[in-house]
Order: sequence, then structure tokens, then C-alpha cells
Amino acid sequence: MNVVVSGGGTAGHINPALALADELARRGHTVYFAGTPQGVESRLVPQAGVPFTAFEAAGFNRSHPASIFHAVKLIAASTRKAKQWFAEIKPDVVVCFGGYVCIPVGRAAEQMGVPVVVHEQNSIMGMANKYLAKKAARVALTYEVAGRGTVDPAKAVVTGNPVRRSVFDATRETGRAYAGVPDDELMLVVFGGSLGARHINTALAACKADLLARPNLYVRHITGPKELDAVTAQLALTDEEAKRWTVVGYEDRMGQVLAACDMVVSRAGATSLAEISALQIPALLVPYPYATANHQATNAREYVAAGAAFEIDDDKVETPEFARLLGQLVDDASVRERMRAAAASFETGDAAAKLADVVSQAAKR
Repeated sequence: MNVVVSGGGTAGHINPALALADELARRGHTVYFAGTPQGVESRLVPQAGVPFTAFEAAGFNRSHPASIFHAVKLIAASTRKAKQWFAEIKPDVVVCFGGYVCIPVGRAAEQMGVPVVVHEQNSIMGMANKYLAKKAARVALTYEVAGRGTVDPAKAVVTGNPVRRSVFDATRETGRAYAGVPDDELMLVVFGGSLGARHINTALAACKADLLARPNLYVRHITGPKELDAVTAQLALTDEEAKRWTVVGYEDRMGQVLAACDMVVSRAGATSLAEISALQIPALLVPYPYATANHQATNAREYVAAGAAFEIDDDKVETPEFARLLGQLVDDASVRERMRAAAASFETGDAAAKLADVVSQAAKR
């Protein structure tokens, strides 16, 4: 079976797409990737060893209505290019994960009679996925709520959000060795997505003395590249403190770090939550307040409702409430154990296999 996987714009679209590609390749299928020439996918996909073809795509700026003409022109040109590509590789099914590039790729598939599967990672469906879902053969969801009122129930299926095999392959032992943390001590990981999160960084720095007063606690603080210097200056760690509080701008071995840790403070993006739930890590979530349609807050509510996490609004992280929740997460082993059990209910570990089954069924239809 030949499968085209498409997605672009953010790692939140690309990582689950690559997780599906891993699973399909393991089953003996041939996978191609369609993305944009300038997006993060143009780097990540070739690194993963998946054949990559680029298509131009863009949205439009609502404050400049005339930009829609440029967007439509790009989509039309890329749709024609995608049809020519499909004539060469003869895909059996196309899987779209979101991002503007999915529109011309999905439209080309529709026009050539190739079934389309849409996968939505977030609790609120993105614009491209919502558009393609109308004619898609199947719509796979991470959260059931994402399909309410937007997807034909006969097409919808909850698969969860796929996580790459490298995350599951990491072990606590190798992660602890990499992080330099003894096995019998507690480890807290703090991160705000690939770009970092200033409010989270500031709030954690303010808690430094309180956290380091716990002699069995180690902190790995991933600030984001642009925040590293400012956070390092704010923390002003002594040599002794730096033995238990590690500050890095970016982490390229996130699977090992997450496998090593006992709890996290993080944003509530789709990929972060998928990895947290896959490894069943207790969490304090701080949703990014400017996410489209505030979808990170909706994502977080799903985890809080299940009992898998605490949540606090971004504008409250520099208040005593943040310190209270963080202290409870660090100090109460029973809270962490309940969160681990609740995280298992999301069944993220099976998401890639479930989605691959949906893709195979759509291709056969």
C-alpha cells in the first residue's frame, strides 16, 4: 500500500504524522510525506528517512483581506502539482494532519478519487482539517469533543494522538544516566514547548529556593532557546545548586528526559500531552493562552477531568496558587500515582496502531 502523509507548520502536526509513518513502514507499507518547503517538516521528515515532497501553501491575514487571493492562487497551483505527483506514485490513501499544505494535497486526492483520512490532534478542530473532514472517508480524533458539531458521526473514530516509537523506546535507566539524576531521587521536568514560555520560566525561578529546599529533588528546566540567558541570569545558580537544577535552552533527547522524570510542568499542546499520557507522567499544565480558539485550555480540561493533571491559567503562574499546586505534585506520591493511573485511560500507547488500522480500512474501501 502506498500512503501519502501530509502536515505542516508546527511540530504538533509533524510528530504524530511521523509516528504513523513509523507504524505503516513497520507493517511493510510505502510512505511519502507532503509538506511545505520552509516549515519544520522540511527538516524533521528527511531526518526521519521518509521521502519528502514540498508544496507551497499559505493562509490569509484577516486584517488584510486581499491576501486571500495570494492564498487561493498558491492552493490552486499546489493542487495541480499534487495531482501530477499522485499520478506518478499512485497513492492508495492520503492522511492529513493539519496545516495549510493539507488543503491542496487533500483536494488533489479528492479530485483523483483517492480516499482521505483526517487526523485531528487537538480538542478543537483546525481550519484545514475542518475543511477536509467534509469529504474525508474517515476522521480520526484525539478527543471525541473535537468532532461534535463538525464531523459526521459515521466518519468519526477516536484513535488518540500517535507518539513516535523513540519516546516509548526510552527507559528510566538510560534517561537518568543522560540527565545525571540518581535513580532513587525525584526529578521534575519543566518545559514550555519548542520556543519556551516566559511566564512558566519566571514562575519556576521564583520557586527556586522552595524547590531546592527539598534535598531529594532534581529539576531539569528547558527554557526555550530565546529565554536561556534571561532565565540563567534570574536563577543565578551557585555551583552547588546547579548540581540539582539543570538549565538548557533546548532538549533534543526529550524521550529520554520524559522517561526519566517523575512529574512535569508544561504547556498543553497536542504533542506534549500525547507524550505525557503515553508515559503516564503526572503534570501541572499551563495552557498557552493565545492558541487558536484557546484549544490548549480545552486540551488541558480533558486531562484534568480524567484526573491526570493539575491546571492553572497562564496569568496565575506567578501567584501562590501555582506554588501550592507544584508543591502538592512534588510532595504527594499518592497524587502522582492517581495521575499515572488516570493517564493510562487515554490509551496513547496504541494510538499509532489504531490510526494505521483506520488508514488501511479507508484504503480498502
